[in-house]
Amino acid sequence: MIKLFRDNPKLCIGGGFVALIVIVAIFADFIAPYDPYKQNLIRRLKPPAWMSGGSSANLLGTDNYGRDLLSRLIYGSRISLMVGFASMCLSCMIGLLAGVFAGYRGGRTEQVIMRLADAHMALPDVLLAILFVAAFGGGVFNLVLVLGVSRWMIYARVIFGLTRSVKQRPFVEAASAYGAGDLYIILRHIIPQLIPVLTVLATLQVAQMILQETALSFLGLGVPPPAATWGNILAEGRDRLFVAPWIANSAGVAIILLVLAINLFGNGLREYFDPRSTRLPPDLSAKTGRLKLAVKQLQKLVGGDGKAPARQAE
Repeated sequence: MIKLFRDNPKLCIGGGFVALIVIVAIFADFIAPYDPYKQNLIRRLKPPAWMSGGSSANLLGTDNYGRDLLSRLIYGSRISLMVGFASMCLSCMIGLLAGVFAGYRGGRTEQVIMRLADAHMALPDVLLAILFVAAFGGGVFNLVLVLGVSRWMIYARVIFGLTRSVKQRPFVEAASAYGAGDLYIILRHIIPQLIPVLTVLATLQVAQMILQETALSFLGLGVPPPAATWGNILAEGRDRLFVAPWIANSAGVAIILLVLAINLFGNGLREYFDPRSTRLPPDLSAKTGRLKLAVKQLQKLVGGDGKAPARQAE
C-alpha cells in the first residue's frame, strides 16, 4: 500500500476519499446525528460550532427550518452518488453499444450513428436536461434518464475510434479467419481491450454527472424539496447568503471535494493503465544508473571506441 501511494498518490488519495464518501452514504442512518427532515424552529439559522453563537450540537449549523446541516449533507451524498453512478452506467452502456457497433460494422451504420452523435453533441447538455425535466418533471428516475441519455455520445466517439483500431489487430483477424462470429469477436476480443480506457472515462464522467445533478437541483428542476440533496441545500443557501452563508458554503465545499476526489481518482487510473506514464521504481532506477556508470568506466579502460588499446612494441 505504501509503495502504491508513493508511485501513484492521485489514485490513493482520490480513491480513498471517494470510498469514504461511499461508506458515509451507505451508513448514513447510523452516522447522521439527526433526522435530516426534522424541523426545529427554535434552533433555526444556528451558525457552525466554530462561529460565535454556534454549538457542538450542530457542528455545521442549521438551515432556515432548524434542520441539521451535517445530517442533510450526509443524506444528500446518497442521492448525488446514486444519480451520478446510475446515469454514468446508463450513458456508458448506450455509448459502448453504439461505438462498438459503429466501429466494427463501418459503412453506412458508422455514418448514421456517428452523425447522430455529432448532432447530439451540438446541443448543450444542461439545456437538453432542463427541457426534459421541465416536460416530464423531476425525481431521481427522470434525472438518471436525462443525464444518461445526454452524455452517451462522449463514450460512443471514444469507443468508436478504439474499436476501429482493435479491429485491425492480428488476433481479431485470426479469430475472424477461423470462422468466429461477430458477437463472439466483440465480446471476447474487442470489449476486453476497451475496458481500461472505458474505466477511466466513466470515472471522470461521474463527476460531470454529479455537477449536472447539482445544477438542476439548484435551478429547481432536480429532486423536489424537501429532499436532502446538495443542490437543494445550495439553492436554500442562495436566498440567505448574507444572513447564513454557512448553508451554501457547506454544500459548495462538499461538492468541490467530491468532484476533486473523483477527478484525482480518474487521473490516477489513467496513469495506472497507461504504460507510457509508468516510471521506474527508485531502486531499479538507482541500479540502472550504477550500471550505466560502470559501462562508461569500462569504455574508458578499453578505449573510447570500445576496442582494447594496442600493445606498444617493445
